[in-house]
Amino acid sequence: MEAAERREQIRQLLCQSKRPISAAALAGRFGVSRQIIVGDVALLRAAGASIDATPRGYVLRRAEGGLLRTVACRHSGADMEAELNTMVDNGCTVLDVIVDHPIYGQLTGPLRLASRYDVAQFIRRCEEEDAPPLSLLTEGIHLHTLSCPDEAVYERVLAALDAAGFLLK
Repeated sequence: MEAAERREQIRQLLCQSKRPISAAALAGRFGVSRQIIVGDVALLRAAGASIDATPRGYVLRRAEGGLLRTVACRHSGADMEAELNTMVDNGCTVLDVIVDHPIYGQLTGPLRLASRYDVAQFIRRCEEEDAPPLSLLTEGIHLHTLSCPDEAVYERVLAALDAAGFLLK
């Protein structure tokens, strides 16, 4: 298979998938190394494809339904799972985490967590990789971009985060 054909098939797979696809899974499917896939994705991005790398794999960025809102939070690393579950349990998708680093400026990590299952997989991966949350760089202060079906759901998330002590006021 030619490289251009493989890249087009990768783009089509991402377009059809509702879940992230890991570089390792794509490498296995096409019989190439993971690094070849990373290069293919870089070339697809350079050609204009809106591909995000999430903790669970690559996703094609789609227009989000509902409202986009940003929420400011603060908590310890040990409370990360509870905070994320609070948001997904109340009906929002956690699109990313953002911290304001004193040297690098704004750092954003894509998450796309929509369920407790997604949160559990993210937490498991953090533990396996011994990867601390970005918020540890900023004494626990961080932002999340949320996709919410409507304003009422966003207000419910704010109230739940406040009740749990995670909302930064």
